[in-house]
Amino acid sequence: MANHASSVKRIRQTEKRRLHNRFYAKVTRSAVKKFRAMKDQAEAKAFLPKVTSMLDRLAKRGIIHKNKAANLKSSLTRQMNKMA
Repeated sequence: MANHASSVKRIRQTEKRRLHNRFYAKVTRSAVKKFRAMKDQAEAKAFLPKVTSMLDRLAKRGIIHKNKAANLKSSLTRQMNKMA
């Protein structure tokens, strides 16, 4: 167990951040999954900016790597273009 007040506080902060990051990562993964399940191109075209924004936000906050976000955005865009 931690012996210093600062380390106890740091443990509390870390746990709070971990849960916060886990929630937003899960929400984004669900959105990506929902996008991949779409069959209609018009619906996908409307939903893509929302998913892209979520991925950019996660990358900006360091929850996922920026290259992972770029790769996901690229693959989702290619998938949408193939729906035609």
